Formats: sequence, C-alpha cells, structure tokens
Amino acid sequence: MMSFITKNLGWKLLSLALASLLWIALVRDPELATTVAVPVLYRGMPSDLELSGELVDRVRLEVRGPASLLTPEKLADAAVILDLGEIDHPGDRTYTIQSSNVSLPIGVTFSRAMPAQIRLHFERRISRLVPVRVRIANPPPDGYRIVSQRADPEALSVVGPQSNVEQVSFVDTDSIDLSDVYGTVQIPVNVFVDDPQVRFEGPPQVVVTVVVERVETGQQ
Repeated sequence: MMSFITKNLGWKLLSLALASLLWIALVRDPELATTVAVPVLYRGMPSDLELSGELVDRVRLEVRGPASLLTPEKLADAAVILDLGEIDHPGDRTYTIQSSNVSLPIGVTFSRAMPAQIRLHFERRISRLVPVRVRIANPPPDGYRIVSQRADPEALSVVGPQSNVEQVSFVDTDSIDLSDVYGTVQIPVNVFVDDPQVRFEGPPQVVVTVVVERVETGQQ
C-alpha cells in the first residue's frame, strides 16, 4: 500500500499542485457576462456598388469570459466584420451577426448581438455633372449693383448611390459677402452638396467672378 502511494510521488505532487493552481485561478477569475458596443466594419465592398440609406456603424454584443478578459482595454479591438465580397448586383442583403463574423479576444465567447441582424441596401454607383449655384450673403454697398456673377467651373461632378445622385439638382457655394466689393473680383470658394451619401469626384472648389458697378442716377 505504501509503495502505491510513494510510486511516482513527484509526478503526483506536481499534478496536485497544478490542479490546485487551476482551481485557484478559476475561483479568482470566474466567468462573467457583459455587453459591449463595438464598431461594424464592412470588408470587400464592390467597386461598382454603393451602400445606400442609413448605415449601422455600431452594435451591442453580449459576451462571456473570465473577468480579466472583459475589461474595456481587452475588448477595445472587438468588432463585427461583414464581408461584402459576394455582392454583385443592387438590392437588399440581410446579414445575421454570429460568432463567425465577430472578432473577439481569445478566451471571450460571443452570446448574442443587439440588433441580431443588419440589412443593407446596395445601389449602382453613378456620377454626373451638376450646376454650381452661387450664394450671396450680403449685397453690394448702397448705390452699387451686381452686373454678373459666374462660377468657374460652372458645374462639378458628384458621385454616389444612383437614387441619391439623381436627386441632386445643384450644389451650393459658401455664402459670399459683397458688402465691401467694388468693380470686378474673383473669389475662391468652397462648394457644398446637401446629401451625406453624395460626394465630389474632384476638389469641391470654384472661383466666382463677380462684377459690381455703381448705379447711375435715374437707373432702376
């Protein structure tokens, strides 16, 4: 009996020590659950398509794991990654958030997402020229009038989802103050498109040429 106890005593003591350490670690670092808001990343967007409508940029995940792994620092790089590489035509596509498209630290497991699904709407990407509308904030001084105003270039190219681009009828310059302008002036100015999903293909800038002259006596 004694020989059975003492046989391989070193290995038995080592196993007992490791089991004790594991038990202590589990007691000191129990498994917990928490929720964390993470970004939604879109990978492999087709070059000829655009995402249209309101995009979901963050979701809340319920995750489980040891308390030491559920700190804000450990979960800072967690994310939902949706692969769009298979999309080849316009329309709606629903993605279910599951463990296969969630990036988490090793040792942390995914339980559920809120919302559990994301629906995306894809449209063809188009571009077209739209006219530039010059905006005047303050008129010329008393006794002067605007003879002409012209933007150069007179139109700029915008690009984006087809339905959005087709609704853009013009783009606006920033407001121009003519309250202290006489004669002919050229004013570099930025241009704004009033649709967050439409953007300019080139620099959003034009040069506005304004001609201001004195109103002759008796001239209307």
